[in-house]
Amino acid sequence: MRKILISILSIICTSLQAQYPISPVPFTSVKLSDSFWSPRLNTSRDVTIPLAFSKCEETGRYDNFVNAARHLANPTLEFPDTAWTFSFDDTDPYKTIEGASYLLQTYPDATYKGRRLDTYVDSVIAIIASGQEPDGYLFTARTKSPSKPHEWAGARRWEKVEKLSHEFYNLGHLLEAACAHYQATGKRNFLDVAIKYADCVCREIGPGENQLKLVPGHQIAEMGLCKLYLVTGDKKYLDQAKFFLDMRGKTSRKDAYSQAHKPVIEQDEAVGHAVRAEYMYSGMADVAALTGDTTYIHAIDKIWQNIVEKKYYITGGVGARHAGESFGNNYELPNASAYCETCAQIGNVYTNYRLFLLHGESKYYDVLERTLYNALISGISIEGDGFFYPNPLSCREEQHYARQPWFGCACCPSNICRFIPSLPGYIYATHGNNLYVNLFMGNTAEMKVAGKNMTIKQETTYPNDGDIKIRIEKGSGEFNLCVRIPGWVCGEVVPSDLYSFVDGKQLGYCIKVNGREIMDERTALKNGYAVISRKWKKGDVVELFLDMEPRLVKANDKVVDDRGRLSVERGPLVYCAEWPDNDADISTYLLNQRPVLEMGKNITITNGHQVQSITTNAQTLSIGTDGKLKTKDATLTLIPYYAWDHRGQQGGMDVWLPWSVGAASATHIEAEKQADNGFFK
Repeated sequence: MRKILISILSIICTSLQAQYPISPVPFTSVKLSDSFWSPRLNTSRDVTIPLAFSKCEETGRYDNFVNAARHLANPTLEFPDTAWTFSFDDTDPYKTIEGASYLLQTYPDATYKGRRLDTYVDSVIAIIASGQEPDGYLFTARTKSPSKPHEWAGARRWEKVEKLSHEFYNLGHLLEAACAHYQATGKRNFLDVAIKYADCVCREIGPGENQLKLVPGHQIAEMGLCKLYLVTGDKKYLDQAKFFLDMRGKTSRKDAYSQAHKPVIEQDEAVGHAVRAEYMYSGMADVAALTGDTTYIHAIDKIWQNIVEKKYYITGGVGARHAGESFGNNYELPNASAYCETCAQIGNVYTNYRLFLLHGESKYYDVLERTLYNALISGISIEGDGFFYPNPLSCREEQHYARQPWFGCACCPSNICRFIPSLPGYIYATHGNNLYVNLFMGNTAEMKVAGKNMTIKQETTYPNDGDIKIRIEKGSGEFNLCVRIPGWVCGEVVPSDLYSFVDGKQLGYCIKVNGREIMDERTALKNGYAVISRKWKKGDVVELFLDMEPRLVKANDKVVDDRGRLSVERGPLVYCAEWPDNDADISTYLLNQRPVLEMGKNITITNGHQVQSITTNAQTLSIGTDGKLKTKDATLTLIPYYAWDHRGQQGGMDVWLPWSVGAASATHIEAEKQADNGFFK
């Protein structure tokens, strides 16, 4: 019965999501069996999501809803906020439920503290529903204590929604979570709560004569409303999302920090708070794709181009500045002070995913993949119980940088809780006679292509190697199999001149169908995809072989912080040098003028998890007691960037490695003796 229900839901989801020009194959139709990602989903099930639920219990997240319900039952009772609470604390249960919902699709029998996970989630949803006001308003920071609401909330509803109240931000995460829960389980208990709050907002905020003209202070309601439209088919939610975007820059808030410095269709540069920005850009891409509004399409295309040309880290990170957690100026990409908030990386994946659904070009997945395998999963430890808020590209011992078990402002941990289990929904998409294979992960997926039911199985150990096998498990039909050929194998680091390969290597790829090499596939590339057209039948096998060698990358000279430095990557993985694998201070290494990159040994990072290392010839620099520069031949060992900071805080890390002497440092040997002789006085 459950299989029938999920099948029906998949059909419903697919038909609704077909309103995008490209239709994603929903997470409900894809089962991961991947050597790289399945352990991470297992860790989400066993560690991360249980940790997040326990933190919601320990930190009073549920109590907020309980106290709101107590006030609604007896208005004489009020429960003012205590110190260290935020007006967006409600979103942590929402996001964790969203992640748990994705997990329930993969692991329907998952448990939490001895209870079935789905039963526990239903109990939390009941607590949330109890704190909802009769007209649908759901914001515990006000409801539990109307006379003394949270200091960010203001005296009345929506009074500070453009500043700090986060009422619309909470709405957005509620909608995202409720839609995921409904799609995964078929239950309406959470969806009905979300619809009730969305309807409250639609009644009170909008273009009507008696409605308030306000926009979210922190964006994401736009994304959530578009998703609710896709699930329910009710266009008023899409209209509300577009209203929020149309009004931006036209209300009392007009600052670049919140992307309200000008109307969104006039914006052409990524500015301000990076998380707010990426959520807004995702909402713009949603509206562009779902309405076909050309002004939105042109605007989001320009903003995306600005990011990938001038504001995008080699790790796929976005958001350069600690100040304001924001984008910097063009080419402002510092390494040690890089902020790259984990939430912003998740937002960047959302934006590029939607732009693919709009345009159908592989370059968006090239950007998405780089962010996913590097700056995003750097934000969570391999064990699943440690988190980065920022994700810098350089670190020194004295900075004492380390993942934390949780944060008072828990947006990043709870955000990654919901993201990792959603990955099955990013692998495939369809459009007419086209089936797109966008990510390379072991899985089995059911979908309808050109009106035919198909089951596809993908096998690979990517990103450790570039061999991918795609098999038709069930079904037959004539359609185009569109397999993404990553930009990195075609000599393009990113879809711009921001970074370039400098080692002179020319990688290639090979495609075989049923063991026979398809010689003309390069000429069949369309929008970055190898298009294989044939009448497919059960048992047909496509093999893709991507050359995967270590590569040297140089940044555009306009990126001041990377001048005289090179970075190393292999396939989608960016590498870094970290202290446990090297004998000297990382900052003292100087790459040879003709670096030779070789695959090194497997290194155990933590808990049996091994990564493939890369080694290269280098020198270490030091200053002797005689004041002269000294060099020593050395081998520099590198590991994937996502795996750094799992072995203590006794040394440094660098992604960009000195190649010219001017970019290098030197250790002061016997510095105490030099100081004693008065030289430095």
